[in-house]
Amino acid sequence: MAEPQTIHATGRRKTAIAQVRIRPGTGIITVNRRPMNEYFTRESQCTLIKEALETVSMQERYDIHAHCTGGGSSGQAGALRHGIARALQKIDAELRAPLKKRGLLTRDARKKERKKYGQKGARARFQFSKR
Repeated sequence: MAEPQTIHATGRRKTAIAQVRIRPGTGIITVNRRPMNEYFTRESQCTLIKEALETVSMQERYDIHAHCTGGGSSGQAGALRHGIARALQKIDAELRAPLKKRGLLTRDARKKERKKYGQKGARARFQFSKR
Protein backbone atom coordinates (compact mmCIF):
# COMPACT_ATOMS: atom_id res chain seq x y z
CA MET A 1 0.00 0.00 0.00
CA ALA A 2 1.52 3.34 -1.05
CA GLU A 3 1.51 5.91 1.73
CA PRO A 4 -0.14 9.22 0.87
CA GLN A 5 2.02 12.34 0.97
CA THR A 6 0.13 14.34 3.63
CA ILE A 7 -2.85 13.43 5.82
CA HIS A 8 -5.10 16.12 7.29
CA ALA A 9 -7.21 15.66 10.44
CA THR A 10 -8.98 17.85 12.98
CA GLY A 11 -9.01 17.30 16.74
CA ARG A 12 -11.22 19.08 19.26
CA ARG A 13 -11.49 19.46 23.03
CA LYS A 14 -13.54 22.03 24.98
CA THR A 15 -13.30 25.14 22.77
CA ALA A 16 -9.86 24.28 21.33
CA ILE A 17 -9.37 23.10 17.74
CA ALA A 18 -6.20 21.54 16.33
CA GLN A 19 -5.74 21.14 12.57
CA VAL A 20 -3.12 18.44 12.06
CA ARG A 21 -0.99 17.65 8.99
CA ILE A 22 0.99 14.43 9.21
CA ARG A 23 3.60 13.22 6.70
CA PRO A 24 6.42 10.66 6.67
CA GLY A 25 9.51 12.03 8.39
CA THR A 26 11.72 11.81 11.48
CA GLY A 27 9.31 12.52 14.36
CA ILE A 28 9.42 16.33 14.54
CA ILE A 29 6.30 17.93 16.03
CA THR A 30 5.65 21.63 15.39
CA VAL A 31 2.71 23.60 16.77
CA ASN A 32 1.87 27.02 15.30
CA ARG A 33 5.27 27.03 13.55
CA ARG A 34 7.14 26.49 16.83
CA PRO A 35 8.68 23.31 18.27
CA MET A 36 6.24 21.44 20.51
CA ASN A 37 8.48 21.78 23.61
CA GLU A 38 8.59 25.54 23.11
CA TYR A 39 4.82 25.95 22.59
CA PHE A 40 3.72 23.56 25.38
CA THR A 41 5.96 24.25 28.37
CA ARG A 42 4.57 21.52 30.65
CA GLU A 43 6.09 18.06 30.30
CA SER A 44 2.69 16.46 31.03
CA GLN A 45 1.18 18.19 27.98
CA CYS A 46 4.01 16.96 25.72
CA THR A 47 3.51 13.42 27.04
CA LEU A 48 -0.24 13.70 26.39
CA ILE A 49 0.37 14.77 22.78
CA LYS A 50 2.80 11.89 22.10
CA GLU A 51 0.42 9.30 23.60
CA ALA A 52 -1.24 8.41 20.28
CA LEU A 53 2.12 7.90 18.55
CA GLU A 54 3.46 5.79 21.43
CA THR A 55 0.31 3.62 21.47
CA VAL A 56 1.00 2.45 17.90
CA SER A 57 4.83 2.85 18.29
CA MET A 58 5.34 5.33 15.44
CA GLN A 59 7.24 8.10 17.30
CA GLU A 60 10.07 8.39 14.72
CA ARG A 61 8.11 7.70 11.49
CA TYR A 62 6.03 10.87 10.97
CA ASP A 63 6.48 14.63 11.13
CA ILE A 64 3.49 16.48 12.56
CA HIS A 65 2.60 20.10 11.81
CA ALA A 66 -0.35 21.46 13.77
CA HIS A 67 -2.27 24.71 13.97
CA CYS A 68 -4.06 25.18 17.31
CA THR A 69 -6.69 27.83 18.05
CA GLY A 70 -9.10 28.58 20.89
CA GLY A 71 -9.19 27.45 24.49
CA GLY A 72 -6.18 27.23 26.76
CA SER A 73 -2.97 25.24 26.61
CA SER A 74 -4.47 22.13 28.23
CA GLY A 75 -7.44 22.10 25.85
CA GLN A 76 -5.15 22.61 22.86
CA ALA A 77 -2.93 19.71 23.96
CA GLY A 78 -6.00 17.46 24.21
CA ALA A 79 -7.24 18.63 20.81
CA LEU A 80 -3.83 17.94 19.28
CA ARG A 81 -3.79 14.41 20.73
CA HIS A 82 -7.26 13.80 19.27
CA GLY A 83 -6.18 15.14 15.87
CA ILE A 84 -3.03 12.98 15.76
CA ALA A 85 -5.04 9.86 16.63
CA ARG A 86 -7.56 10.61 13.88
CA ALA A 87 -4.76 11.18 11.35
CA LEU A 88 -3.06 7.89 12.27
CA GLN A 89 -6.38 6.10 11.81
CA LYS A 90 -6.64 7.57 8.28
CA ILE A 91 -3.13 6.30 7.46
CA ASP A 92 -3.87 2.71 8.49
CA ALA A 93 -7.36 1.41 9.36
CA GLU A 94 -5.83 -1.41 11.45
CA LEU A 95 -4.58 1.17 13.98
CA ARG A 96 -8.19 1.99 14.92
CA ALA A 97 -8.50 -0.87 17.47
CA PRO A 98 -5.52 0.06 19.72
CA LEU A 99 -6.31 3.79 19.48
CA LYS A 100 -9.98 3.20 20.32
CA LYS A 101 -9.04 0.93 23.24
CA ARG A 102 -6.96 3.73 24.80
CA GLY A 103 -9.84 6.20 24.24
CA LEU A 104 -7.84 8.43 21.90
CA LEU A 105 -10.48 8.62 19.15
CA THR A 106 -13.25 9.78 21.50
CA ARG A 107 -13.76 13.55 21.53
CA ASP A 108 -13.86 15.01 25.04
CA ALA A 109 -17.03 17.08 24.60
CA ARG A 110 -17.09 18.58 28.10
CA LYS A 111 -17.42 22.34 28.02
CA LYS A 112 -17.92 25.05 30.60
CA GLU A 113 -21.59 25.42 31.52
CA ARG A 114 -23.05 28.84 30.81
CA LYS A 115 -23.96 31.31 33.54
CA LYS A 116 -27.71 31.73 33.96
CA TYR A 117 -29.45 35.08 34.50
CA GLY A 118 -30.54 35.84 38.07
CA GLN A 119 -27.77 33.63 39.41
CA LYS A 120 -24.17 34.10 40.50
CA GLY A 121 -22.82 31.42 38.13
CA ALA A 122 -23.82 28.28 36.26
CA ARG A 123 -25.09 26.53 39.40
CA ALA A 124 -24.24 28.97 42.21
CA ARG A 125 -27.12 31.13 43.41
CA PHE A 126 -27.13 34.42 45.28
CA GLN A 127 -27.62 33.99 49.02
CA PHE A 128 -31.29 33.65 49.92
CA SER A 129 -32.65 35.29 53.07
CA LYS A 130 -36.10 34.35 54.37
CA ARG A 131 -36.25 37.34 56.71
